[in-house]
Amino acid sequence: MAQRQPGLSPLELPGWKAAINWIAAFLLAVLFVTSGVWKITDAPAAAMRMTEARVPESLSLFAAIAFGIAETVAGVLILVPRFRRWGAVLTGLLLAVFLLYFAVNYNALRGADCSCFPWLKRVVGPGFFIGDGIMLLLAALAGWWSKPPESLRSAVMVLSAVVVFALVSYGVDVTRSAGTRAPAAIAVDGKPYPLQSGRVFLFFFNPQCMHCLDAARRMAELHWSNTRVVAIPVEQPQYAADFLQMTGLKAVVTSDADLLKRTFGYTAYPYGVALLNGRRTASLTKFDQPEPAASLKKLGLIQ
Repeated sequence: MAQRQPGLSPLELPGWKAAINWIAAFLLAVLFVTSGVWKITDAPAAAMRMTEARVPESLSLFAAIAFGIAETVAGVLILVPRFRRWGAVLTGLLLAVFLLYFAVNYNALRGADCSCFPWLKRVVGPGFFIGDGIMLLLAALAGWWSKPPESLRSAVMVLSAVVVFALVSYGVDVTRSAGTRAPAAIAVDGKPYPLQSGRVFLFFFNPQCMHCLDAARRMAELHWSNTRVVAIPVEQPQYAADFLQMTGLKAVVTSDADLLKRTFGYTAYPYGVALLNGRRTASLTKFDQPEPAASLKKLGLIQ
């Protein structure tokens, strides 16, 4: 008599187990591939969201790309039957890391938006842990009722392909963003304000954002020389003047936030764009010490 192979599951699953296995794997694949590809293709935006979740700014970009790669690989592996067990283990580890991190920082992040999955609007609270717990259960079902994994070499090739995709995507994003031309003029106090000459720093902010407030106070102490600063309130524009008065930042306020957001790919505040003669020379997403002063000095915007 032929003997069953040892492992976590028999070679042939009953229909209902096979169905649950595929449903769990498919749902996790959709979530993780979507989240991972978003982080890879828009790493600066993902990095800013991670900063909001208390990830150090110096590590936020690396963390965004690394988690994007890991999530994409996990989603691909769990969808393919011969890799499913490896994919289930990787998704389970990632979910455990997310749960542990938010549990440790729960008091500081309670009520804040979770940046794990871009189109699932969740806040840190009891529901967040329930949702990730359900995903952990799906990972367990996908892994437990799966065939023994095969072809490590092929799995490594999947990882290599995703890494190459991430690096190329980031390179294209950096190249594309450099040199973006600003609008010829924007509205300031109802009048045209030119952007095509000299050095200009665009500061996207929310007047009620404490991170923005702290950044503006530190920028107010810098020596801007002949650089013009344009403040762009992306929310609550009626409080922009009070924000500048409170922080001491000398800047003009524009009402063309939507135009500038579209032009420069704004995703989250605080955010800065350096212009030289109407063209972008750099985008600034880091505003914790020693930033943005260190980058502004390198760019020649401050003395």
